[in-house]
Amino acid sequence: MKNLDGTGLKRLHREWRRRNEPEVALLLDSVQTPYNVGAILRTAAAYRVGHLWLAGSTAPPTHTKTAKTALGTGRYLTWTICEEVSEAIDGIRTAGYGLVGVELADQAVPINEATLPEKACLAFGHEDRGLSATTLAACDVVAYIPQLGKVGSLNVATAAGIALYELNRRGW
Repeated sequence: MKNLDGTGLKRLHREWRRRNEPEVALLLDSVQTPYNVGAILRTAAAYRVGHLWLAGSTAPPTHTKTAKTALGTGRYLTWTICEEVSEAIDGIRTAGYGLVGVELADQAVPINEATLPEKACLAFGHEDRGLSATTLAACDVVAYIPQLGKVGSLNVATAAGIALYELNRRGW
């Protein structure tokens, strides 16, 4: 097996992109830590997220620490900053997305077993408190990421990466 050079790797990624056109968006519901938001932006760019809604106290993409972690990938994304999460939810619905909360909640099902909308907006909440009651109530589906170890939760940026992968994997 041969290692790909830079040109071969670009070709491989270009062919993969042509075969996969996901319709996915993100809602960040008061994700406060700029480093988490930056990591989510970078992952969102890697998975061609169509749009991001940044609501409540979510650190903006222009914050120095957010931008540093995103490493310039913000230029590949579009986003809307909303003071209230209800404004973001209205925008998500208007754009035709179904809302999928990624949360450890009573009604949650394992994300690998969840019936996800074809055009999905994944919602992630505050690092300690999770999704707001407003967002949870608006979700069409609430899913969690099954874990095998003794730790009960994941960092929000890590959870976003896993959920984006799972959503895209289904279309592959």
